[in-house]
Amino acid sequence: MKTTPVACSLRVAASPLKGATPGARRSRCPGVPGRTVLALISGLGACASPNMTVNTEPVAVYAAGSLRDALTEVARDHEARTGQKVALTFGPSGILRERIEKGEAAQVFASADTQHPQRLAAGGGWTPQTVFVRNSLCALAQPAVAATTANLLETLLRSDVKLGMSTPKADPSGDYALELFRKADAVRTGSQAALNAKALQLTGGPTSPTAPAGRNPYAWVMEQGRADVFLTYCTNAVAAQKELPALQVVPLPPGLQVGAAYGLTVREGAPAPAAAFAQALVAAPAQAILARHGFGRP
Repeated sequence: MKTTPVACSLRVAASPLKGATPGARRSRCPGVPGRTVLALISGLGACASPNMTVNTEPVAVYAAGSLRDALTEVARDHEARTGQKVALTFGPSGILRERIEKGEAAQVFASADTQHPQRLAAGGGWTPQTVFVRNSLCALAQPAVAATTANLLETLLRSDVKLGMSTPKADPSGDYALELFRKADAVRTGSQAALNAKALQLTGGPTSPTAPAGRNPYAWVMEQGRADVFLTYCTNAVAAQKELPALQVVPLPPGLQVGAAYGLTVREGAPAPAAAFAQALVAAPAQAILARHGFGRP
């Protein structure tokens, strides 16, 4: 591994962050109200010297599975512009965090929530997380179910409808589904208990069946008939519908809507190209790619 010296440390001092540019911003981190987070991007950006030699080793990026298509394109663009290779590892965010805690050598962690990167930071050796992109929950439905936004809760509660979700704690998508169940109870009393009792945890867990190579996992689950309605990220639902056009993508009604904030953290002391890739994720080219894949801006 060969790099020329850079004039800054990879351990960045705390400073405010506003989107992708320096400026004051209050923390979005759960449990840390009223304090500013460190400038993960603007601070680390100073380390991405244009005179720095490209690292001969790829940047090790661990990322949520829902980012697979978009981040693969972002990494390809980054490699073309900088010459720096990027090695991508995808999976459920909770499982990836556990693998990192057990010693796997990730340098950048892009999670589908803020809790998992926050936990890494709290354990030491990782920068405080910052939100770099957003998503939301949708329902993916079989055509025969005839689900709509207006009748979605009624559809989910039907005894003849198989409801699928991902695995809570292992995959943030499952945690977001549980949040939907809590919101449903405010709309119709008893809904939370009923939905918890019937929901099938079909993806995202350590022992969940794996879709064949090249298949969208949600399209595959629906094709197998394992669920009539599956709660997942809207980006996942749209990708599944592209593979199986008969599937319905149903937006959630206002009272059930659940947003997903994706958190980003960098290992302290990682080679400078890791910081540069993190910086690239909130820069305009990467944000444009993410937006084209259906993600929202931070």
